[in-house]
Amino acid sequence: MKLLIALLLSSLSLFALTNLEVAQKSEAVMSGFEDSVSLMKMTLINAAGQKKVRTMKMKVLEGKDEDKSLMEFLTPADVKGTKFLSYEHVNKDDDQWLYLPALKRVKRIASKNKSGSFMGSEFSYEDLSAFNVKKYKYEAGEVAKKSGLYVTTAKPRSKYSGYTKLVSYIDPNTFLIQKIEFYDRKSELLKEETFSDYKKLDGVYRIGKIVMKNVQNDKTTILVWSEEKIKNGLKAKDFHKRYLKK
Repeated sequence: MKLLIALLLSSLSLFALTNLEVAQKSEAVMSGFEDSVSLMKMTLINAAGQKKVRTMKMKVLEGKDEDKSLMEFLTPADVKGTKFLSYEHVNKDDDQWLYLPALKRVKRIASKNKSGSFMGSEFSYEDLSAFNVKKYKYEAGEVAKKSGLYVTTAKPRSKYSGYTKLVSYIDPNTFLIQKIEFYDRKSELLKEETFSDYKKLDGVYRIGKIVMKNVQNDKTTILVWSEEKIKNGLKAKDFHKRYLKK
């Protein structure tokens, strides 16, 4: 009997996944959309519960390890026309630019400033970069489980990251991320990001809602996507810097 149990445990271990493998599978189920066009609503909630709502148009172009995204604020009037352009890179820090219509100029976001708040929200410029497994170092060994979810721990490779580690909770059946915990440079819990309202478009999973809760200042930012369409035929030229001033 002991031999049988040992053999069963041994066979199960052959199918055990590592932290890196779970992260790779999670990335894969969200890949293959080619490009995306959608509307987005951003709700900012301060510690007193007061809300501000903004609407944006979002375009994303999927590339091999280098996605591009362009966000334009539509409302309210004080942010209308503000645009944010991001080029993701794996082997170096991302290129990011912010167009401020009031100043009629394009501001480049320096790598050392990527941990700063994006437009007063609880998302940093770093958070707006597309997720890429290659940007992180994952703990060796078999992935842990908690409350039925895979729990992976990753450390950013960039020296300019505002985080010491990210702890992700992933559904073992779909490999969709349910929550991420962000730990600051003091290794203290800073933010919790929850994901919901996933949907499939042409066989590809797309996120519908993200809630970013800052546990240190009690502020929250909510992002909700709508009217999303994928595989629109967008090209790299549609994400050129000249579109920031148009």
